[in-house]
Amino acid sequence: MNLVVQGEDVDTIALKKLARAVATTDIRQITPQAFRLHGASPSDEVTSICAQAKLDFAWVEEGLKLADFGLFVTDMDSTLINIECIDEIADMQGLKTEVAAITEASMRGEIDFGESLTRRVALLEGLHEDALARVYEERLQLNPGAERLMYALKAAGIRTMLVSGGFTYFTERLKDRLGFDHACANVLEVHNGHLTGRISGAMIDAAAKAEQLRRMRDSLGLEADQVIAAGDGANDIPMFAAAGFSVAFRAKPVLRKVSSCCLDHVGLDGIVNLFE
Repeated sequence: MNLVVQGEDVDTIALKKLARAVATTDIRQITPQAFRLHGASPSDEVTSICAQAKLDFAWVEEGLKLADFGLFVTDMDSTLINIECIDEIADMQGLKTEVAAITEASMRGEIDFGESLTRRVALLEGLHEDALARVYEERLQLNPGAERLMYALKAAGIRTMLVSGGFTYFTERLKDRLGFDHACANVLEVHNGHLTGRISGAMIDAAAKAEQLRRMRDSLGLEADQVIAAGDGANDIPMFAAAGFSVAFRAKPVLRKVSSCCLDHVGLDGIVNLFE
């Protein structure tokens, strides 16, 4: 196996400690912030060394290349972008604290996502739809490394899909902005220019996100191990189960437990560095 370590500042001392722990002398620099330790043996010391040095790490099969994958599927809120859109929309109603608390509980897996979304959207009733544009233009930012990640995925010939329990207003704009091949999310119902507090059509919840991944994977003739998925919360668990390699980005503990690796210190472009 290869051990890939990444961080804002990869300390030489930490690298040497890791090399000893995993019994390898073959350390190769990928970027100034990323290194690959070839032929590494599993060691319980890796977690503590990396935590102390503020490094992300991942165990990756030797020889695995980015081009070996055919599909990349990512969540939107707090993964691709820096906000939870519904929390910021609720702020326009003076209800951000209340809605954000429900969002957080849902992402930790304490509340069913479908129930939480219904409750949160109901609180938006009566808000003018212009609030969506304000959130997109004034508050939404891409998480670090998003553009470099998308560039690398396209260069490797990998199809890309944005699938979210959030809203199409945002996913469609991000799809065009970043060049995703596909996007899927919930539709906020609007009447006379105001939100009704309801979702239009079928809800995109945790199960639906996973089903969208499987449909796209199967339509492309891919196996599960040819799919990379990225997310941050409990509603990404089924999606992770349908992918061969899963990346928990700044994620909640419940998702970290079922992921292939966690990225807490580097940007989304850290995904590119994982593969040879």
